[in-house]
Amino acid sequence: MSSMIESPADLKEFIIKLLDDKKAEQIVTIDLKGKSSIADFLLIASGNSARQVGALADSVYRELKGIGLKPKIEGMPQCDWVIVDAGDIVVHLFRPEVRSFYNLEKMWGVEVPPSSSLSV
Repeated sequence: MSSMIESPADLKEFIIKLLDDKKAEQIVTIDLKGKSSIADFLLIASGNSARQVGALADSVYRELKGIGLKPKIEGMPQCDWVIVDAGDIVVHLFRPEVRSFYNLEKMWGVEVPPSSSLSV
């Protein structure tokens, strides 16, 4: 891992900054420590179109590989819902209507304010 990224919290901040720089919308962080063994954090964000979701996912994937991680990616052909699994952090990228249909935030008990970033 990169010298600037020493913990899952550092990795989370790195990915949030990347998503924000790439114009992802409604970035939500869900802290899973003590709640689930799947990851330390879930990051959920939206892109305005399948093309933007794909570009966001590709960017996250490439940046994570660039710092020495071996992320897994699923959902790229359709780009409605793409998951980038970086081990300690799992990133869910959605088109808005798909995100509202699956409503992962509700499953974890998180309210999502419109067009904002949120950490829980």
